[in-house]
Parts: sequence; structure tokens; C-alpha cells
Amino acid sequence: MKILSFVFCLICATPLHAEETPIARLKTFLAGSSALAADFRQVTLDKSGKPAQTSSGKFYLSRPGKFRWNYQKPFVQEIVSNGGKVWFYDADLEQVTVKQLDDSLGSTPALLLTGQIDIEEKFKLQEQGEDEGMNWVKLSPKNEESGFKYILIGLERDQLGGMELSDNFGQLTRIYFSNIQINPKLEEALFNFKAPKGADVFEN
Repeated sequence: MKILSFVFCLICATPLHAEETPIARLKTFLAGSSALAADFRQVTLDKSGKPAQTSSGKFYLSRPGKFRWNYQKPFVQEIVSNGGKVWFYDADLEQVTVKQLDDSLGSTPALLLTGQIDIEEKFKLQEQGEDEGMNWVKLSPKNEESGFKYILIGLERDQLGGMELSDNFGQLTRIYFSNIQINPKLEEALFNFKAPKGADVFEN
């Protein structure tokens, strides 16, 4: 199945104070906004560090617990979280996979930013210094069966600038955000997923 192995998300917060540490800023992000919309570009790197695939699309977030990733290029895919479930839809394969929120964290680390997961309970947080104009925080999962090694979150000024994930198969994925809207009015229908007619549905 060509569903990407993970999907990241982004949330913004109130202006940050200069004396706040990157970890404190991250916590402010997680507590700050009720909704967000943005464009994204995702780059997957192979074991040698060369780009293997680039995808792009739209991202929407409504706290707590709701998000939608609309992958538009090179393949049409959707990942939707609502009501404690996550739906993965691959238009090319006409296939939908449904997972319970707690069971799908390994494949959708975006859930850690939805307000339904305690990051300090699930992850060890470490400051990584500044690079590419961003302050980075490393989140290492406490559960060894999570499916990935770590997540890096880059904070740029008063919003998140980038994210990176290393999985247990040696694959590195980076995501970049643009055209960010803070607390836009989002229709509830964005987060109500209905399997397209003819699609095969598999629920774990």
C-alpha cells in the first residue's frame, strides 16, 4: 500500500518569550491553538540521504483530536483523524485502512500534536540546538515498539518551521510548511471521512 509510513502535522501558538527554552516553546505550541491550516511539502530520503520521493498537499487541524492531510502530488491520498480513529485512503489503490488512535501512533506521529496524547508520557524530550534558523527539539518514543526512532521538531520564531522523522527501517522523512493560517474557521465536514464507493476497507 502506497500510504506514506507517517504523517506529520503542525500547530501554532501565542507569541513566545525570548527566555523560553525550545522545550517550553514546544509545550506552548501544543497548548496554544484550536485550529490550523497550511500547505505542506514532504521529502523522503533513502539510506544514503538522497531524496527518494517528494509529495505535497494541504493540512488541516482542529483540536482536540482532529486532523486531515490531503496529499495531492504525486499521488492522491488522505489521512483523517476524528472520534478516536484514523483513516488512511489511497485513491490509486482504492483502499482504506482504519486504525484506532492509540494503535496508530507509530504510523501517524501527527497524533502527538492533537491534544489527545501526553507527549511527556510518551516521549523523552531533548533540546538539539539551532540549525537552519530553527531551534530543534528531539522526541524519542519511550515505547520501543512505536515504529520510529525519533521525531525532530523545528521551531522558527512564533511557529513551527519544520519536522523530521527517522523510522526503524532507516528511512528519513522531512516536512516543510507554508501559507500557515492560525485559528481559521474550518468546516466540521473536513474531518468526517466517508469511504469512496468501491473502495476496499480494512479495519484493525
